[in-house]
Amino acid sequence: MGHTKAAVLVVVLAIAVLGLATDSQAQLQNGFYTGKCRGNDVEAVVRGIVKARFAQDSAIVAHLLRLLFHECGVNGCDGGLLIDGTGTEKTAKPNLSVKGYDLITNIKTELEKRCPGVVSCSDIEILATRDAVNASTGQGYAVRTGRRDRRRSVATDVNLPGQDFTVPQAAAFFRTLGLSSDDMVVLLGAHTVGVTHCSMIKKSRLYSYGGKAGATDPSMDPELASTYKTYVCPNTASSDNNIVFLDDRSSASKLDNSFYKMLQRRRGALMVDQNLYNDGSTRWMVDRLANTDHFRWLFPQALAKLGEVNVLTGTQGEVRRVCTKFN
Repeated sequence: MGHTKAAVLVVVLAIAVLGLATDSQAQLQNGFYTGKCRGNDVEAVVRGIVKARFAQDSAIVAHLLRLLFHECGVNGCDGGLLIDGTGTEKTAKPNLSVKGYDLITNIKTELEKRCPGVVSCSDIEILATRDAVNASTGQGYAVRTGRRDRRRSVATDVNLPGQDFTVPQAAAFFRTLGLSSDDMVVLLGAHTVGVTHCSMIKKSRLYSYGGKAGATDPSMDPELASTYKTYVCPNTASSDNNIVFLDDRSSASKLDNSFYKMLQRRRGALMVDQNLYNDGSTRWMVDRLANTDHFRWLFPQALAKLGEVNVLTGTQGEVRRVCTKFN
């Protein structure tokens, strides 16, 4: 009898542990909203609004990719970044330049008219990003839905990778999300449509590399460094907000692999990006993405994986009526 009880207990414990590991992701599903929105196709509604925005403003792709990373990188994909108010995630320094909130609000407003209280803000973020990528590349990919919104948004939770991170530092962060260093290299490819500002590279790469006054990062292509110092980011405070493209300017609005080709030529603007090529542990992956068309299908896969980090499902959390405040 004792043995039987012990065996039952082991089985129950094993099931409980498996439940902890997979429960949330297991409850996400393709087409979660089918038949739940009074005859409306939720995903078609989102796609229509995103396509219309993309036609007016192609930069929305970069804005949504960044919003998604800043969302899912803090407590998972839970809508926490969307909350307004003092001391929320939105007010943390890395998030002050995040854009695209208005599009999420527009989508939520339309869906609330069609089926109130059904579609979560966190699912809208995932779907909108997917549809922006699709609008840019013509390539769709499946994402599972069924997330719910967390009742938490605290600025001090925000601890995202810095622009000067080494590969081990960045990889450690991605590991906390359950993502590999390969996923990291692929996801940083979002910078193919990104921009930054001179303030992010002047000190660390152009004028005081390694803390030495006047030193320039030797891993940066000298011609590029000279262009930055002469024209884009001269060493005066007035250049701090000048825009720096993270990819070749001719390709700056295309989601493609040219970002990795830039890294091969030592023309990455941010140190965290160029380090992917400087570091032997990730260089092979940069070479693979630069020299093949694998980015085209690996990037959507990595985005889908990022979108399933630490989600709430079932009866956890809530489905917000308004994305900027808790119910």
